[in-house]
Parts: sequence; C-alpha cells; structure tokens
Amino acid sequence: MKMPTLAEKTSLAEKTCTPCRGGVPPLGRAEAEALLAAAPDWTLMDEARRIERGFRFGNFREAAEFVRQIGELAEAEGHHPDIAFGWGYATISLQTKKIGGLHENDVIMATKIDRIFSRRQGLPAGRM
Repeated sequence: MKMPTLAEKTSLAEKTCTPCRGGVPPLGRAEAEALLAAAPDWTLMDEARRIERGFRFGNFREAAEFVRQIGELAEAEGHHPDIAFGWGYATISLQTKKIGGLHENDVIMATKIDRIFSRRQGLPAGRM
C-alpha cells in the first residue's frame, strides 16, 4: 500500500462528517483500504466493517483528557466512536452503525482523532 501524501491526509481531516441516513452501502474492503491510506495507524476489523486504533499514555489523566477531547469532536461532527480507556490507554473504534459498516465519515473521524493525538506534546506516538 502506498503511503498517503500530506495533501491526502489533510483533505480528509478538513472535511466534515455528513449525516448518514442509512440506505447507503458500506464501503467495500478495497475502498476502505484506499481511504485508510490517510490514517495508516488504524486497522480494519470485523471483515472491514469497522476500524480501530489503540493509543498509549503516561497515566490515567492523560488518557481521560484525550477521551474528553474526542467526545467534543464527536459532538461537533455528529459522529460518535466507541471508546474504551483506562490507566495509560485508549482504544477507539469507528463504524457507521446505520449502515452496518464503514463510511467515509469513519475515516474522516480517524484522521481528526490522529490530529488530536499528534498535538499532544512529549508523548510517544506508539500503537497498542
């Protein structure tokens, strides 16, 4: 898989999630993989029906603050991930439940979440 250009990463992160009313087919595996080039640290899960990424932190407070920021983003975008977190970690999962799979909105959110994480100073950008 080719590495995404900065322009490709930026273009998705600059988009706003659009309301999904259902009736739209979910992305196929090839489409999802192509879009995920803009969010390479995310993993396709459940036969390409959702994406997930783990994040590591130095303590519980940092993980909780990250989750709070994602909550604000989710409300602003109208697109809400599943989140699990605890001492030193957060795991984020995205899918569009109305269509039972992935939509461009999920990758838009992933790129925006990646931006939130990359802004954190002094933290390793390691995956779980």
